[in-house]
Amino acid sequence: MPPYLAFPEPGLDDPAAYEGYQTRVYQDARGNAFQVYLKGSSGRVVNLWADAANESVGFTVRDSGGKPAELAWGSAGAAVTGSRGARTRSVSYGLELPSSVTIGLFLLGSMRVERDFQYARRDSLPLGTTAFPQAELAELIDHLAKLKGPERARHLALLGAKTVDALRARLAPTIGLTPSSPLSATRRGGQGVRTDTTWTVEVEQVSFDGKSHLWLSLEGDTRETVPTLAGNVVTIRRPAGGPVHVTVGVTTDAPALAPLTRGEIFNDEFLRFAAQVGADTAHPLRARRLEREVRGVELLCYREKLMAGLPNFATYFGRDMLMTALLMQPVWAPAMSEHVVGSALGKLSPAGDVSHEEALGGQAIRENAAEYNRLVSAGQLARARALLGHLAATRENYVMVDDDFQLPVVAARYLSDSRVPADRKRRFLQSEEHLKRLLSNLAFVARKAAPYTRSPVATNLVSFPRAPDGLGRWISASWRDSRAGYGGGRFAMDVNVIWVPHALEAVGTILDALQQLGVTPVIREQPLATFARDRAALERAVAAWKGAERHFRVSLTPDEVTKRVAARLAWLPAAEREYWEGVLRREGSARDTLRFLALSLDGSGRPIPIVNTDPAMALLLDSLGRARILELVGPTLLPYPVGLFVDDLGPVTANDAYAGRDVWEAFRRDAYHSPTVVWGRDVNALLAGLARQLRAGDVGAQHAAPLRDAVRRISDAVDQSGLRHAELWSYTIDHGRLVPSRYGTSSDVQLWSLTDLAVQYLLNHPTP
Repeated sequence: MPPYLAFPEPGLDDPAAYEGYQTRVYQDARGNAFQVYLKGSSGRVVNLWADAANESVGFTVRDSGGKPAELAWGSAGAAVTGSRGARTRSVSYGLELPSSVTIGLFLLGSMRVERDFQYARRDSLPLGTTAFPQAELAELIDHLAKLKGPERARHLALLGAKTVDALRARLAPTIGLTPSSPLSATRRGGQGVRTDTTWTVEVEQVSFDGKSHLWLSLEGDTRETVPTLAGNVVTIRRPAGGPVHVTVGVTTDAPALAPLTRGEIFNDEFLRFAAQVGADTAHPLRARRLEREVRGVELLCYREKLMAGLPNFATYFGRDMLMTALLMQPVWAPAMSEHVVGSALGKLSPAGDVSHEEALGGQAIRENAAEYNRLVSAGQLARARALLGHLAATRENYVMVDDDFQLPVVAARYLSDSRVPADRKRRFLQSEEHLKRLLSNLAFVARKAAPYTRSPVATNLVSFPRAPDGLGRWISASWRDSRAGYGGGRFAMDVNVIWVPHALEAVGTILDALQQLGVTPVIREQPLATFARDRAALERAVAAWKGAERHFRVSLTPDEVTKRVAARLAWLPAAEREYWEGVLRREGSARDTLRFLALSLDGSGRPIPIVNTDPAMALLLDSLGRARILELVGPTLLPYPVGLFVDDLGPVTANDAYAGRDVWEAFRRDAYHSPTVVWGRDVNALLAGLARQLRAGDVGAQHAAPLRDAVRRISDAVDQSGLRHAELWSYTIDHGRLVPSRYGTSSDVQLWSLTDLAVQYLLNHPTP
């Protein structure tokens, strides 16, 4: 079958910006996404299986000189085998390599492990090195080996192993070479027929709990190539010279997910719009782009959950799913809100907070192994033994803050959606304890909001948790979740100014909807019980929180702006400094007072003055007047390095020029949410928010002109980058030119980047 998606795609992407990276995504026999990417900079080949175990199979290829090999596709598509009743699923495809290569650093297991392997830069190690030692598993084995005989045997039995050595053998894959193999794949469900001129290298990885398997096969023609195996390194030579052709096969016996079709995902109005775009022969690139995005959404949507993105985040992410639901509401079928809300409620903690990310398969085993080690060290052998019986059980991460307040907003929109019949809403609330869980989340929101409601001072705002490093730092526990994401702040603007007040308003909407549906739960927990009984109390809480914006307001005179920008530019390397000084000369320095909402407050409640794109969220949630819209997005449209806007690139996600040098250096070390990146999420939130404002209320020429100009400027800039549909992108300065580039860990298919579908619909579909 041909790839369902491929990047970069001529006409839609700039191949130069991908810097040798190329990828294809297929659908396996059960409709689950299977992605292969070739990373030219390191010679790494990674196969992601976005199934119920979030699996991956990776290896590194180097040429005869020990450098990353030049990788190319060796087939137009992939062979997909398996069936609905099959225990295994397989995908195979061709690779073309240089005439002599060595292959190693085999890593089969969880995509999270592959991700950590690359984050640790282990792809540059010698090929025979253990790819990624998992300390948690090695420590578990050490603990188990020290147990007394009968107890040790009980623990081993739970893992399906007879001896400690047998368990230790599962830490690394087994690798074997068969000079010729007529039917080497039949025992694991493969359908291919091989001849006696086929050599095969087979790599097998048993999961640590012994309950699942991954297989990798590399196959070639003995008449053209000669393979050898030394330890865990494979060498392939072509004596006659010329490229080496290898067939790569990947097989799993892990459970599959149940995919949703586009007819289940999108509403009829959008599908008609998409058909019209597809039929417009005058704009073929637009049609290709829209179809590619629709396919991307299909690859991420399953009955069990929505995935955050391929290849790095093929798991549930609460925030990504909830944010996407808000952005995609104009184009999604109503049932999608049920999937989103139901999935989030199913993963809610007993306290009512939303899971940020799930750990599956091998990653769950790692995390559960760490818990086992803690229990054994504490002498709690019975609890440790019980954990071993479910070592791959899914684990949830509740550290994030923003998603807790986003869930009520999405749930309120679903329960107040007139398109959804009342009986359907009642059935949803009655199934799987959805009502009980929803009320638990509303109670959690009300509790978290209570301190500031009682005493509206900055230090009573919703705080990030402290980092466990003992250094007094705060975890960046909202969407800018890198270490430097919030500039070291404790109180995030997006959480406190946007999400908390809207969550409280959503509490009222949900309580009203329940009453209209005839659903009358008993609510005892305070202050939610008071809100249910006394709506005026809830209104006072909302009013108090709508005043939280005052803590984040920053106002700088033109002279202050000029002074701080000059200091920031003087700190930059020469090439960057000269480029941005040129932009300042061309665009002019600040002429008016610069007003913006600070990205965060420090531990004492003082603003950390970082210009940011987060105010755009307000455009999605409220109908605003022209002056308020321009106040919120104005700094985004000011040219960088004063504001955020960069020609031919888009709006960078932050500008730290007005903060201190410690913040500059933190963002330089950790660039993920820094002044050097543009996020597709931000672009889509800005454009969708502006489009919603244009479609609502006054759309007279005087009101609409500056908003349409903002839409045009943002769209043109990101189109010129050639990376519009990436998760995030950056740039380099090359001989005085700004050159857009793909960000190294950017996802190729990313849930909230694909919300561009809603943007296109809102901007190009007639107002109903």
